[in-house]
Amino acid sequence: MPKVLEKIMEQAKLLNKTIVLPEGEDKRVVSAAAKAGESGIARIILLGNEQEIKAANPSVTFKNVTFTDPKTDARTDKYAELLFEIRKGKINKKTGQPEYADAQSAKASILKDYTMYAALMLKSGDADGLVSGACHSTANTLRPGLQVIKTAPGINTVSSSFVLVAPDVENKYVPDGVVVFGDCAINIEPDAQQIADIAISTAETAKNIAGIEPRVAMLSFSTKGSGNDDKYFKSVPKMQEATALAKKAAPDLALDGEFQFDAAIAPEVGELKAPGSKVAGHANVFIFPNINAGNIGYKIAQRLGGYMALGPICQGFAKPINDLSRGCTAEDVVAVIAITALQAK
Repeated sequence: MPKVLEKIMEQAKLLNKTIVLPEGEDKRVVSAAAKAGESGIARIILLGNEQEIKAANPSVTFKNVTFTDPKTDARTDKYAELLFEIRKGKINKKTGQPEYADAQSAKASILKDYTMYAALMLKSGDADGLVSGACHSTANTLRPGLQVIKTAPGINTVSSSFVLVAPDVENKYVPDGVVVFGDCAINIEPDAQQIADIAISTAETAKNIAGIEPRVAMLSFSTKGSGNDDKYFKSVPKMQEATALAKKAAPDLALDGEFQFDAAIAPEVGELKAPGSKVAGHANVFIFPNINAGNIGYKIAQRLGGYMALGPICQGFAKPINDLSRGCTAEDVVAVIAITALQAK
């Protein structure tokens, strides 16, 4: 296990957070719940019928795991009332009717949608974080967060980042052994304000999860105006505007751009292309102009560079929610549980 991940696990153990997992029907999630509880990474709430889950997983021993069955739990009516109040006045775009006619219809909905049930637990303070997505889509995971948890103060954009852990070889450009990329998984073509939000959120992830002091580079094919695509997509002025907005919103954050990647990470190039910049040549957090660049970039680092990619880590929610890959292993789920616990501190 990489040292960065070991550190994340150890820090999570000190926090004693409660993480809710709505996918009690998935054996990987059940195994991860048991491992996380046994090792003390977090206290776990596993949604589903306790007897059915144990019968389906006879070899699993549960410690620090609480089973909650929405069908019988005493709090279900309270959660249904909460959902009805939060979504009152919202119209279903497909039917043209209110999303929920009353609390009873909200109750019927959450008894079918355990991720929404888990989000209501989180909203109510009955859990500190939520992890889902092993057998549900990203949309199914993020929609309850957007509707119920909503965004953190000062942030209007939910985004994602990857913590990339360097392979065990010396690299003069990555002295900390870890870098952070954003946004590589959620926002397809963010505007300047969204990119500024992504930059600030990713810097928080770098500090709180990766354990590094963020130096944020706003990436482009241009460095400080060296390139121009006004005739086509205007991506260079977009990154310039995003840089200005992020600096205004977080003046104490080490952030600069727009930079080509080599100018951002290599001191000799940074000094040549952006003399006087405190970030150029020393960046450890990299913000991409769109999901094309971000997704391609992290997968190049992962496959050609041998980096371990932890994520996508969701950012910007008022309370921590994370989305799993449907191809995840139980060990992946444990890692995301630990990351979610750190986001809740």
